Amino acid sequence: MTRKRRSYTAEFKLEAATLVLDQGYSVPEASKSLGLNENVLRRWVKQLGLVLQLHIQ
Repeated sequence: MTRKRRSYTAEFKLEAATLVLDQGYSVPEASKSLGLNENVLRRWVKQLGLVLQLHIQ
């Protein structure tokens, strides 16, 4: 039996990462409330952080 990989919209990823970066949620809190694996959310937070860092420069 194969598992299907879930896909998320860019808007959902942005909203999820914003919970951690701007609203003060911890990764475990946010990932649990959104039904995500912590590592997935950590990756999105890291990616958004890099984008914001490049944008500021």
